[in-house]
Amino acid sequence: MTAPATTGAITRQDAEQFLYAEARLADECRYDEWEALWTDDALYWVPAGADSLSDPDSHISVIYDHRSRIALRVAQLKTGKRHSQDPASSVAHLISNVELTGAVEHGVETRATFIAVESRVRGLTTWAGTVRHTLIRVGGRIRMSRKVVLLVNRDQPIPTMSFLI
Repeated sequence: MTAPATTGAITRQDAEQFLYAEARLADECRYDEWEALWTDDALYWVPAGADSLSDPDSHISVIYDHRSRIALRVAQLKTGKRHSQDPASSVAHLISNVELTGAVEHGVETRATFIAVESRVRGLTTWAGTVRHTLIRVGGRIRMSRKVVLLVNRDQPIPTMSFLI
């Protein structure tokens, strides 16, 4: 297997712009474009429970998706027939405190703080936490191979979440 073609290091500014764009695509329900941000070996994980960070295979997760499950999640959202999203939520993400926390082959690991406000028939729900991404360059473009969302209330009962956090 050959390594992906790269074009330069990913800077903090590059990472910030990527994270802002990812949030905007999710907020605007531009699901195909959001899905295109992922690499083929993607992992999207939202753990539940205070001690759940060690092994997603042995702990409960709110979301634990590999690439094929991400595609299925997007396909379901696009049908407009998901019971939990009828009517669809309106969501606005705020991304802040973006840091580069490490280097990986062809990319970086990031950490950021987020707040997402979801408007539904039941009212407003505020989601907040830390989000960690692994960003790499593939064919000169930045893609995410891993996204881990650490909700601040992950050790408490969590309301239904059926949108892209």
